Amino acid sequence: MVEIVDIGPGEADLYEAWLRLFGTEFNELQTYTGAMPPADYRDRLLANPDFIALAALEGGEVIGGLAAYVMRKFEQARSEIYIYDLAVAQARRRQGVATALINHVRRRAPEWGAWVLMIQADHGDAAPVALYTKLGRREDVLHFDIAPLDADG
Repeated sequence: MVEIVDIGPGEADLYEAWLRLFGTEFNELQTYTGAMPPADYRDRLLANPDFIALAALEGGEVIGGLAAYVMRKFEQARSEIYIYDLAVAQARRRQGVATALINHVRRRAPEWGAWVLMIQADHGDAAPVALYTKLGRREDVLHFDIAPLDADG
């Protein structure tokens, strides 16, 4: 049976296993594990009520993970939740783990005053697109990465 748990401050082993899962499943192990944050950074992040870190566990092993941010809106007293990363171990895909993680956030959305959850998928990534289409309404948008300026502008 899959158990969905919050990752909290002080749970270094669980946090590291969660990062390894993302790195392995996204084929970006160096990105996720090569420069893990120190304990004080990790624990501040995990204590932040606007950061959501969930692990799907089976027999104590991390088989799924979700990282999300609660974005407090300025135009109304409400929030949106942006699911930043969602991963499931290859051997456990298409068994409801991703849906369980998303639905866990959906059920708890009122805790964060959230009226909507957002998640993005890459073009051609058929399985996530199918899952997210089943759970919500698709919007085709453009995404831009803008680099910060250095001190000289």
